[in-house]
Amino acid sequence: HRDHAALAALADHAVRRHYPETAEAPAPHLALFDAIVERQARLLAQWQLVGFIHGVMNTDNMSIAGETLDYGPCAFLDVYDPDTVFSSIDSAGRYAYGNQPPIAQWNLARLAEAMLPLFDADPTRAIALANPSIERFVARFEHHWLAGMRAKLGLATEESEDAALVAALLSWMHDTGADFTNTFRALATTDGVAALAPGDAAFATWRARWQARLGRQPQLPVEVAVLMQRSSPALIPRNHLVEAALGAAADEGVLEPLNQLLAALATPWDHAGVDSRFTRPAEPGARPYRTFCGT
Repeated sequence: HRDHAALAALADHAVRRHYPETAEAPAPHLALFDAIVERQARLLAQWQLVGFIHGVMNTDNMSIAGETLDYGPCAFLDVYDPDTVFSSIDSAGRYAYGNQPPIAQWNLARLAEAMLPLFDADPTRAIALANPSIERFVARFEHHWLAGMRAKLGLATEESEDAALVAALLSWMHDTGADFTNTFRALATTDGVAALAPGDAAFATWRARWQARLGRQPQLPVEVAVLMQRSSPALIPRNHLVEAALGAAADEGVLEPLNQLLAALATPWDHAGVDSRFTRPAEPGARPYRTFCGT
């Protein structure tokens, strides 16, 4: 509505409520946008690291507070595939797992367009001020994502080849159809690693490379295991279990499957007490899972 006074009032409210540290910046509204970019980068990294797919990442479904909201037809990855889409309305794969970071950046650019009058009265100067913040999203996302991946692999220190080590694992997972959650859960224990891919030469090569990397840091194996287990959930709401629980409740009036699933999901980081019923992927050949906005 081009009501710049109302826009400024709303931005100032957001500063007071969510980003008070930006109030004293030389350009507080630009500092506000920078802070929003940082929170979105961290949030996207966090949900990518647990295999979460939002489903409807429209601009109105992203919060400047850096919280996840209105994720409707969301679901979690089983088999690792960046092209995975569950939402029935996302026919083109716009919000596929691997597309979520660039979509977040696109959404932030739309927010910047709305905030341009706060940055400078001259549109050209305002755009020039906003662009570096938008471009910074990629580096900030990659920073948070790689930090999370290091933790999932037990890497407590940083080396320049860590990104390549992670990429090699994800490439193997994609090639073999490995389960995202269970792969990282298995890596966190000696027995799990041994049982993960026996006889697979490509995995053996990667494992040797990973073990050598772990050997170059001072942390003890028990410290590595603790870091890995607190960085990867033992279980997620498996799509076939969610569907079964919903079906039993809606079609038969039986709530026990739902209650059991909710009880298990109350402690998703409990690797020692995890019930294998809730960690098994869907049977091979199961129909493709689809989610809907009412889910």
